[in-house]
Amino acid sequence: MLEGIHYQNAYICDNIEAGIDLLRGRGMTKEPVIIPVDQTVLTASGPKRQKGRICFIWIGELQYELIENEIDEVGIYANCLSNGGPLRFHHICFRVPDWEEFRSRVDAQDFPIAMERDVTREPEGGLKFLYLDARKVFGHYIEYTWMPEPMWQNIRAM
Repeated sequence: MLEGIHYQNAYICDNIEAGIDLLRGRGMTKEPVIIPVDQTVLTASGPKRQKGRICFIWIGELQYELIENEIDEVGIYANCLSNGGPLRFHHICFRVPDWEEFRSRVDAQDFPIAMERDVTREPEGGLKFLYLDARKVFGHYIEYTWMPEPMWQNIRAM
């Protein structure tokens, strides 16, 4: 399952500040904001907690997400093996225009859902995402997101 607009490559790093420093001078034009994340996601074995820090860096039309993991009850970030460098490639992300239409096709494809979250009913609102475990074919996860246009414009402006 590959659909939507590919806009992000994501990397796991042990030290997010060091990861940011590695992207300086490589097209980064704005100082990124580090965002603390402490969330509960849905998995096949029930709700799981994930805690860490993330930042988004735009270089041209591609967003680079850096993820510093603290608590990973899902195991989705901890299983990202070292590649010998400080940034370890983890997933790509696609934005889909219609979540319900997209979601209706997810169960018919062969990649299992690793985790999912619908934030539209929560105070911060607006975002839906899920990760498919596509490692058996692509060697990495695939994230899909949906968000309202104003939220997308805010993300683009980061």
